[in-house]
Amino acid sequence: MPLDELVITRAIMESYMDKFLASLDSDVAIVGAGPAGLVCAYYLARGGARVAIYERKLSVGGGIWGGGAMFNQVVIQEEAKGILDDLGINYMPYEREGGYYLVDAVELSCALGLKAVRAGVKIFNLFTVVDVKVSGQEERVSGLVLSWTPVELASLHVDPITVGAKYVVDGTGHDAEVARVIQEKLGKELNTPTGKVVGEKPMWAEFGEKSVPECTGEVYPGLFVIGMAATACYGTHRMGPVFGGMLLSGEKAAKMLLERLKG
Repeated sequence: MPLDELVITRAIMESYMDKFLASLDSDVAIVGAGPAGLVCAYYLARGGARVAIYERKLSVGGGIWGGGAMFNQVVIQEEAKGILDDLGINYMPYEREGGYYLVDAVELSCALGLKAVRAGVKIFNLFTVVDVKVSGQEERVSGLVLSWTPVELASLHVDPITVGAKYVVDGTGHDAEVARVIQEKLGKELNTPTGKVVGEKPMWAEFGEKSVPECTGEVYPGLFVIGMAATACYGTHRMGPVFGGMLLSGEKAAKMLLERLKG
């Protein structure tokens, strides 16, 4: 069968717009398709929520791909191994020490993305979140303001577009970018020790890994923080190429959000 270039273009544009318009007002909008964001999205979608992820980069997976110092293996601790089992991701124990499990970084990145998409999550890459949408007297977060990443990189004067969501999740990593919008543009206090994004502390893997799930939660009405964004907001320690806390953070946030959505 001969191929028609215009048919190819029309097929791509029509199907993309159908997907985007169906996600224009979702239950949960997640900013960042890193490990915490993908796990959160997967469990939310599996629980029946309508979920969209907006990722700045071309690929999903966040910091997983490079492993530690570009050695593309990552470590998962015992507490998070059940999530790997649940998602069917391969791992092997580190023979010299108990409680450490090695995962191929490429497999983990690909598997998390695939599982999320097959659960019904809509992932939109190359979108940068430039602001939040707020509503009501309390100025509750109720959506996101989006621009194409290439537009932002080129500093072009192009107005953004807006999407709605019942809840927004900040999975932007170390910078906690969405939480900082609340702090800097609204001048509102966050649910943190200082009322602001505290900023992460130096490396301390044991403490950092435990604190990530503990700090996961609603940091401002309508806005949840997960993964390294939670670390940055609450001022806990970074942990390097061990990802169990990220996975557990995503799972915890999904459970909390599903409870809210049911209510």
